[in-house]
Amino acid sequence: MAGSERPIVIVGASLGGAKAAEALRGAGYRGGIVLIGEEHERPYERPPLSKGYLLGKEAREKIHVHPPQWYAEHDVTLRLGTPVVAIDPAARTVTLADDGEIGYHKLLLTTGSVPRRLPVPGADQDGVLYLRRVEDSDRIKAVLRPGARIAVVGAGWIGLEVAAAARAAGAEVTVLESLELPLLRVLGREVAQVFADLHRDHGVDLRFGVQVAELTGADGTVNGVRLGDGTELAADAVVVGIGISPATALAEAAGLEVDNGIKTDQHLRTSDPDVYAAGDVANAYHPLFDRHLRVEHWANALNQPQTAARALLGQPDAVYDRVPYFFSDQYDVGLEYVGYVEPDGYDRVVFRGDPATREFIAFWLSGGRVLAGMNVNVWDVTDPIRELVRSGRTVDVDRLADPNVPLTEI
Repeated sequence: MAGSERPIVIVGASLGGAKAAEALRGAGYRGGIVLIGEEHERPYERPPLSKGYLLGKEAREKIHVHPPQWYAEHDVTLRLGTPVVAIDPAARTVTLADDGEIGYHKLLLTTGSVPRRLPVPGADQDGVLYLRRVEDSDRIKAVLRPGARIAVVGAGWIGLEVAAAARAAGAEVTVLESLELPLLRVLGREVAQVFADLHRDHGVDLRFGVQVAELTGADGTVNGVRLGDGTELAADAVVVGIGISPATALAEAAGLEVDNGIKTDQHLRTSDPDVYAAGDVANAYHPLFDRHLRVEHWANALNQPQTAARALLGQPDAVYDRVPYFFSDQYDVGLEYVGYVEPDGYDRVVFRGDPATREFIAFWLSGGRVLAGMNVNVWDVTDPIRELVRSGRTVDVDRLADPNVPLTEI
């Protein structure tokens, strides 16, 4: 088959994969598109899995990227329940688990990430739960009931959102974290304390500076957690949220450059000129920050495919330079975060408003420049915060902290 007759193949029927197919058709591409996923569920968004869907406030049908008929209507071949086991860049083919083979003109990898497993005895028992796929959310939802004893290992975003959902369901929740505060590496001590206070105020038992030594059980089902100091905690279920790893096995085996994800340039092109990557799996060069960034958040999976689609079609101005963004909802607190800060990469935090009220904006600064901002229960400010980050200019800190000064005038 001639190269021009081959389809664009997208491996990973995720939000990123579905949005790439949509962007290709939106850009006027009329060639073949094959979207391949190993899950049996058609492409869906993952944030609801730890938020509205887990809380029972959002129906399953609402989490999908497109209605079922969209793929046929847009001439996108959707192959679900079909793992890809190999990529041959020289032949420009992908091999499927059923021994089928598909040739590609261009290839986009949106393979996402996988949860890190807890490396302790007893972690393979029933009742030890991870959250990545919709069926994982279903399993967790099934154990969130009044009086259930839920242990959450890891006080990152997933762990805290699950803890909030569990408390909303009436469960007794203990969060186990090796660091001194939740989200410490992400937010730093000044803002992390806000989330420690939030969860304590909602009845969560927070255990910081602890190590999980073993998950105890009976008849193959987990019944508790043993800590490094010998403390034992009873648990009806253990939810593990200790981070994710990019799903790079296919790329590595194919000889693509991999370093904390699949390395790409600013066009999301990998070390092979016919292969691109987007979403959680992509460690993409970001021209604003002059470094490679791998961002594990919904906004990247939503927005990078727009750039990838244009790059796949040979548009030289297709550059991904959006400022990173994420959001979270916990109890009655909603937040948005814009920017990027390395751990210990800032020299001060400036608050606009009182963190104790949980209605404030926090800014992370270095040398007087705003690196990131997070609005908590304050809305319609992400655009001016994003502009402050993009500008790289030195700001007047007193004006930044003054709620009477519009952010557009900083």
